[in-house]
Amino acid sequence: MAMERFDVLIVGAGISGIGGGAHLKMRAPGKSFAILEGRERLGGTWDLFKYPGIRSDSDMHTLGFSFKPWTHEKSIADAGSILDYLNETADDYGLRDHIRFNTMLTAARWDSNEGLWTVTVKSPAGEQQMQAQILYMCTGYYRYSGGYMPEFAGMDRFKGPIIHPQKWPEDLDYKGKTVVVIGSGATAVTILPAMANNGAGHVTMLQRSPTWYATRPAKDRFANTVRKLLPGKLAYAVTRFKNTNMQQLVYETAQKKPEQVSKHLMKMVQDELGPDYDYQTHFTPRYKPWDQRLCLVPDGDMFKAIKRGAASIVTDEIERFTETGIRLKSGKDLPADIIVSATGLHMEVMHGVALHIDGRATSVGQSFSYKGCMYSGIPNLISAFGYSNASWTLKADLISEYLCRMLDHFDKTGTDYCIPVAKGVSEEAEGMMNLSSGYVERAKGRVPMAGNQYPWRAYHNYRIDKKLMRNEPMEDGHLQFRRAEHAAHELPIAAE
Repeated sequence: MAMERFDVLIVGAGISGIGGGAHLKMRAPGKSFAILEGRERLGGTWDLFKYPGIRSDSDMHTLGFSFKPWTHEKSIADAGSILDYLNETADDYGLRDHIRFNTMLTAARWDSNEGLWTVTVKSPAGEQQMQAQILYMCTGYYRYSGGYMPEFAGMDRFKGPIIHPQKWPEDLDYKGKTVVVIGSGATAVTILPAMANNGAGHVTMLQRSPTWYATRPAKDRFANTVRKLLPGKLAYAVTRFKNTNMQQLVYETAQKKPEQVSKHLMKMVQDELGPDYDYQTHFTPRYKPWDQRLCLVPDGDMFKAIKRGAASIVTDEIERFTETGIRLKSGKDLPADIIVSATGLHMEVMHGVALHIDGRATSVGQSFSYKGCMYSGIPNLISAFGYSNASWTLKADLISEYLCRMLDHFDKTGTDYCIPVAKGVSEEAEGMMNLSSGYVERAKGRVPMAGNQYPWRAYHNYRIDKKLMRNEPMEDGHLQFRRAEHAAHELPIAAE
């Protein structure tokens, strides 16, 4: 059988990939595409993670797609509701016939003479190759095969299970058990109240240093009211506009007035836990708000669990694991039946894919990020990469629109590919994610560099990015469009 050839190959059937497919259906209906998904189901993060209480940490009016209103009463949604939303989107736009499940991308080779990517994939049917004009990576920003697990001394001595949330055993029985959750990020903040509210004997969050938290209702009263007064799409657009601007306002205020924001966030915690709690030890971070991602506590659920005695926080460092728990550097022993290592992710782009450009091996970690979605020196490769300070899908939607603009520009100009060329660009210290979090620091060399000037800088600003992605000319002096010497110029329809 002849090698299948497509206009676009989307890699990943999570939020970004499903959104990308829908945008192609709406904005480039004549283009052929397939979605390669390494797992047996769509959903990405929301199908992979099974830990208790898994939910969004952004509101679904901005984490949802621009074109499909979120209509659930809760805007801070559980994984099941998000999966329902993604499955509905796949059905609404006829995407299931385009998805190749259990199909893992392992290699991608670009040929400038042909103006094509030739990719190698593995599936139950064996190894095969496909070709595409554009490769659209929608695989997220972390390694799916496993999370970050530090090597603590004495781990082999502990008699109970040690679990990373990315590999959560669905049959884990924690009823009446003493649980220690290592970490204080978004995952730990979700797991602690979920286990405490569902039968755990006691749950302790063991943190090396405190995190900034913000409380907000899981239900968006404004959104639920507006939805009763206005047509669905208009109500969604109004709520999305309001929430997007609020996210940006909070971030910008934290950058300009960190002391003011710190006091406000501390007051939120004090209102939840009362005046007698030891805030200096457990809730006074070493960094300014939004130097690391702000953790959301919907309806104050974590604080309620602490206040009623079902959960607690210990701020200390680990000396070693023991047979019955953890010995802390302070000399105290923390007993545990189960230890959860909510210690983060391996941040990575295109993990496990061998990448070659005209016969030369390369990696995205050696390149500069162009507009937050392409890479210097790498033709016709687009990545959906969202915001660190706002909902991921805001930027992913813009990138999918940009992909469709690119396809249209190829058709109008008779060109076959484009390549970002970085001249006189130096690396920006803040990097792509603009955060000081551990998973960001560990990822240096595996993710693209951010430049010190337009359009190589990571702005983390939806208003700016809307102009860059929607209105700036495609040929801007940095993105060079070229015609392939041996291109067919009309890609055949993929084999049935």
